[in-house]
Amino acid sequence: MVAVVRLTPHDVKVQNVTGNLKIVQSVPNGPVTITGTIYGLTEGLHGFHVHEKGDLSDGCTSAGAHFNPENVTHGAPEDTVRHVGDLGNIQANSQGEAAVNITDNIISLSGPNNILGRSMVVHSDEDDLGKGNHTLSSTTGNSGSRWACGVIGVQSPTESWNSGSFTTPNASIFVIFFLVIAYQHLKF
Repeated sequence: MVAVVRLTPHDVKVQNVTGNLKIVQSVPNGPVTITGTIYGLTEGLHGFHVHEKGDLSDGCTSAGAHFNPENVTHGAPEDTVRHVGDLGNIQANSQGEAAVNITDNIISLSGPNNILGRSMVVHSDEDDLGKGNHTLSSTTGNSGSRWACGVIGVQSPTESWNSGSFTTPNASIFVIFFLVIAYQHLKF
């Protein structure tokens, strides 16, 4: 399955922060890869998370908290205990561009960790991965304000998981073809 995100600025103060991301999960319950580029950032690390809601009616504020169905503390992507939406940091270069290439085994495009319809948020500051001494470390990684966000939407549905094997559309075509041939054979 393939999903996409178009990141737009939270408000006029960060109007240049934009980006496009592609999210791919080749098989159900398999790893998810996020690729793309984010523009308009300050040089350095920026927290990058999946948030619980796809509601952007009040900019990134209405996206809610990090996606955390297990109700655990914030952590690094490689930590055993972490929010499902904890994707760590992205690194922006001196031109303000961050090339995103993340593979994660916790998020999914189906099942209980499904991120479809939720939002992706880029933050102003580095995510301390839950390891800092700030009071927000255990909830947000103290990653600062929300600079850009976008809703995660389906680009290519689940048939792509079957990669050419006996997919649902192919199965339907096969059944229709078989019924037409059988009908013609019985008719004559």
